[in-house]
Amino acid sequence: MGKYILHKIGYAFLTLFGVVTVIFFLFNILPGDPAKMMLGQNQTEEQVAIVKKKYGFDKPILTQYAYYLNDLFPLSFHSTQEGDYTYLSKNKYSAVKLFTIGNTTTVLKFPYLRESFQKSGKTVSQVIKETLPNTIVLAVAAISIAMLLGIIFGVISALYKDTFIDRAIQIISTLGMSVPSFFSAILFAWIFGFLLHEFTNLNMTGSLYEVDDFGESISIRWKNLILPAIVLGIRPLAVVIQLMRNSLLEVFNQDYIRTARAKGLSEFQIVKKHAIKNALNPVITAISGWFASMLAGAVFVEYIFGWNGLGKEIVDALNSQDLPIIMGSVLIIASMFVIINILVDIIYGWLDPKIRLK
Repeated sequence: MGKYILHKIGYAFLTLFGVVTVIFFLFNILPGDPAKMMLGQNQTEEQVAIVKKKYGFDKPILTQYAYYLNDLFPLSFHSTQEGDYTYLSKNKYSAVKLFTIGNTTTVLKFPYLRESFQKSGKTVSQVIKETLPNTIVLAVAAISIAMLLGIIFGVISALYKDTFIDRAIQIISTLGMSVPSFFSAILFAWIFGFLLHEFTNLNMTGSLYEVDDFGESISIRWKNLILPAIVLGIRPLAVVIQLMRNSLLEVFNQDYIRTARAKGLSEFQIVKKHAIKNALNPVITAISGWFASMLAGAVFVEYIFGWNGLGKEIVDALNSQDLPIIMGSVLIIASMFVIINILVDIIYGWLDPKIRLK
């Protein structure tokens, strides 16, 4: 298992290296001058030149790429000369010096995602630290709804195969997969947050944390989580229902299930003790992918509901062309994809001994 995990970590490293390369060159070939974006409209040529030198924008594109990799990698190399871009500034890097050779210092540090173009003096890491927890809360709530209801309705659909109950569940799940999240978000916000507000007491927009009217205190509003979590969970819910139903029907045809029935066990005991665990493998595969994609797919849902998460931050950064925030957010989401896939492979081995032996 240890060798397998190391192999997966190596594969993850190569994947992230590819992601870093793609997002760097993709966003650096876009029209526009980053230095002018940072300074705004009232800049002078001297100011632009200073900013370009400070952030390395005056260097060739391959040199800028090397600087970007050096900023991201935990093991990095920095100049001892204060005027250089790679100078080990305490304002930029949180690092531990290892050794110095000539004018180059080798250090261990946290990845540096650079500064926002539009949020003056604020690093991308600070922005992500403020918004990512809200997105994770939303994604966990949505995936929990999808898992809980999806498994329940999937089991019911399999037990009542080809009946009215089964057909009704299939129709609802098909509709759930067909409707785009942004349309569901608008519909739910209008119906439950506006038309039925007196009955639901839910708001059309709102985030997890809200500041009072006087700006003196911050409070948690859990009710603002309900509508975006349901909307974000609709599509994975439909997928889980379909996968659970089909997987369970396949398990019901296995010999050990027939043996359990011959022993006189009830359907509830058979499902609980024998069938459901073996039917969960495809469900876990789907959920792992959906959970990771929710971090990116929550963009429209967060923006429509005014949920202050990473998705809404990405939309705002796209509107203002704040490239460091976009690049940093994409890199964080890709990293979480990779980490979740590794964890899912480990869970596979726990659920299915045959996979563990292979």
